[in-house]
Amino acid sequence: MTVHVVRTVQTRSLYAPLLAGAAVLSVAGSLARVPAAWSLTGLGLLLPLLGLVARWSPVRSGGLAGSLGIAAVALWPAPLVWDEGGSWLEACGAAAFWALPGLGAVAVGAHFRRQASRTRRAVRDARRDQQLELARDLHDFVAHDVSAIVVQAQAARFVAGTDPGQAVRALERIEAAGLSALASMDRTVHTLREAGGGLATPSPGLAELADLVGRFEGGAALETEEGAPAGLSREADTAAYRVAVEALTNVRRHAPGARTVRVTLRRVPAGIELAVANTAPPRGSRIRPTRRRNTGGTGLAGLRERVEAARGTLAAGPAAAGGGDGDGWRVSAVFPAEGTAQG
Repeated sequence: MTVHVVRTVQTRSLYAPLLAGAAVLSVAGSLARVPAAWSLTGLGLLLPLLGLVARWSPVRSGGLAGSLGIAAVALWPAPLVWDEGGSWLEACGAAAFWALPGLGAVAVGAHFRRQASRTRRAVRDARRDQQLELARDLHDFVAHDVSAIVVQAQAARFVAGTDPGQAVRALERIEAAGLSALASMDRTVHTLREAGGGLATPSPGLAELADLVGRFEGGAALETEEGAPAGLSREADTAAYRVAVEALTNVRRHAPGARTVRVTLRRVPAGIELAVANTAPPRGSRIRPTRRRNTGGTGLAGLRERVEAARGTLAAGPAAAGGGDGDGWRVSAVFPAEGTAQG
């Protein structure tokens, strides 16, 4: 396969020199008054070469060879017109007329070159979009589980000497978070295989929301309005789950030990809302916020793009978590319900 590609590239690199040589021979033949039949036969070679050069040759060498080729095609009848007593105006008219086939051959080759360039650009953009999607998956899911491992390891270190039972439970949660991270990595690998023609792996959605909230260390409350998940499109369902993942990850990173973490899924006038609210962590908490490493994650900015792609809106900011537990942070995403008209 590689040898074939190399040979193809080498063959295409000869188009411009062949055209330049053929053009010089054609002009020389016209000046030498070769028979018209020979000149027309030469045109049958020049026109395809013009198209091939416009399609495959580099711009610099192709432009020079193409100019020579068009000149050869246009000027071949000029000596004949002059020999038959024609004027310079008639010779120029004949040259302009015969330049049209040459320009047409160049236009056809340039059209296919432009189409190929657009195809390559579309493939490159698709690959970049897929890479961004994989990066978001790693950020949304793997970072969530890794941050859980860090927090649980910190908790186990603090209680290991005084309460071994709590340390054992923390280790169990670390194990569960590690298995979840491995599952997320498996989904990423399956996505890569899907791009190569393998079987698709569905993205997690709100069906896994209860399990996600149940794994949250320190406890989190889940309130789901009956029938609310069924009102979301597939894209909104996946985006809502990612909102929950990102919001809980941020609680773990920036507000470890928060007294109240509440996840709600309910119907609102604008559609269906997924919200995650937490109180501020208690003062003097022994568990420190995890340091945010520069891993290239997009955080809420990337999450907003994903929510808006599912026709939703995202809001995040200081708010009361409810229940009189103090001020904290609230992340809310609202998606249109299935069948809701869009303005």
